[in-house]
Amino acid sequence: MAAQMTNAHRRFLQVLMSNGITEGSEARKLHQHCCETDKVYYAHDKLDDFISTINSHLQPLFMQIRKGISEDDGRAHYAVVNLAETEITKMASDYTEIELELFRKTMDLIILSENGFASSTDILNLADQLKSKKMKKKEAEQVLKVFVEDKWLSEKNGEYTLHTRCIIEMEQYILSNYQDVARKCNICHSLAIQSQVCESCGIGMHLPCVRKYFRGQTEPRCPKCNESWSCDNPGMNRMGSQTYHRAPLLALDDASKT
Repeated sequence: MAAQMTNAHRRFLQVLMSNGITEGSEARKLHQHCCETDKVYYAHDKLDDFISTINSHLQPLFMQIRKGISEDDGRAHYAVVNLAETEITKMASDYTEIELELFRKTMDLIILSENGFASSTDILNLADQLKSKKMKKKEAEQVLKVFVEDKWLSEKNGEYTLHTRCIIEMEQYILSNYQDVARKCNICHSLAIQSQVCESCGIGMHLPCVRKYFRGQTEPRCPKCNESWSCDNPGMNRMGSQTYHRAPLLALDDASKT
């Protein structure tokens, strides 16, 4: 039998939904605030149990609070996911058909890239290749800005990657539609867009997970095949964090993505 939902749980859920995504430390503060405000027993180490109670009541609504990690710094984040909508239809109510097409093509560039990033130049070059309608580059720039503000994309120095919110909400969609290149991190088991990949057996790990797993090891070895982890210290990428993402580039089949 599911634990009872209290006003504290409802308050927590409402804030999470309005934020879109909430960083782990903020979620813990919110947990405490909601419990104290509604005079519900608060245990600082029981956030996951608190969320499990909410999820048990969200299940009939095909919704769930999911936890994911930032590929940039490894911090935990929480987002409310609609399980009934498995594709980019999650975004359909907020964006036009042409904007969604640009987003799909941007995802293609990012996921099929070698490092999990796409340059603004490459994305803007897609603007006049859209099937639904041509988009001027100035318009495309504004749409990309909105995707960043709405936390679907992250941008720095003209390089775009998927925001943590997008990875949490779109994980099943990405794993289903990019089966040949999408992989989960061998350590945290979350989807890895930016990752280091073992040259011997092909497993991938997030950069923060790599740093944590190999901390203090002088001769790092793959946790699966035990071969030397030769890409332990890659150079800094253009976003300012280490990246080594080896994935075969596939020809895009636009028909299968629409």
